[in-house]
Amino acid sequence: MRAPAVHPAGTGPADAPVLLCAGLRRSFGELTAVDGVSFAIAAGETYGLLGPNGAGKTTTILMVAGVLAPDAGTVRVDGTPMTTRAVGVRGRIGYVPQEIAVYPDLTGRENLRFFARLYGLGRAAVKDRVAEVLDLIGLSDRAGDLAKTYSGGMQRRLNIGIGLLHRPHLLIRDEPTVGVDPQSRNAILRGVEALATGGMAVLYTTHYMEEAQRLCDRVGVVDGGRLIAEATPRELTSLVGECDRVRLAATGDLAGAAAALATLPTVRRATVGPESIDLLDTDARTALPRILETAGRAGARVRSVAVDEPDLEAVFLHLTGKTLRD
Repeated sequence: MRAPAVHPAGTGPADAPVLLCAGLRRSFGELTAVDGVSFAIAAGETYGLLGPNGAGKTTTILMVAGVLAPDAGTVRVDGTPMTTRAVGVRGRIGYVPQEIAVYPDLTGRENLRFFARLYGLGRAAVKDRVAEVLDLIGLSDRAGDLAKTYSGGMQRRLNIGIGLLHRPHLLIRDEPTVGVDPQSRNAILRGVEALATGGMAVLYTTHYMEEAQRLCDRVGVVDGGRLIAEATPRELTSLVGECDRVRLAATGDLAGAAAALATLPTVRRATVGPESIDLLDTDARTALPRILETAGRAGARVRSVAVDEPDLEAVFLHLTGKTLRD
């Protein structure tokens, strides 16, 4: 089995990455928070930093955003070096911090207008851009209400809208769904998916493995300040050596179908259950059409299919010996 490689800086996305980090290090006294982290993000790519609280994710993105200076290493955005004094390059970044940063006594629309002017948008452009962002974050119907009347999830969505006003090339989102209600969480996740589809590079930190699996084109696994693995979610889950679990709810000749399925090269086991066939498959996503065709030819009538893939929680446990919640 091929193990996913940890790419040296600059060898991840192919051409002219929007973000390039090389050898980032940062200590606070005796504590080394970030220890030699390197990665790159291309336009239209969502890159996830996955690790438990205290792993070094937030320190890393503060260096990317130019809020903290690294002790060693470099950050480049669109090829331009990022430093704590770099003003122009910061205009290419939208930074959405963990903590909500809105003015509670202003309405949602007033908050966006205020920050739009800070970003340098002209008066003529502010009205249209604020309306676009309100629609994007799903707050058009509450735009005239004070931010302090918003739920926590709505305030986070407003926070995200502020980071999008100036159309950044790179959007940084640090644990954006912590403590939000399910409706707002789903809205936030859908928003991330839409941004990447639109060509924006997204750096997303989380300790929720289901978010990383849903959103991220590539994931960097962070532990103890180090990037210990980097690959697509599918490549990472292959590390644990687990098979996909496939359940075919079916009627007909289940025993015959199970025997036929067991001969497929990706199927490791096929067993008959009550009105179902249960499979262990090394790559169900690719093999599913062949599985269904084989089951049908062998006399099974498949009503539904359920696939349970290995997840990134298992990967993290495999790589570090602990869970993401430790």
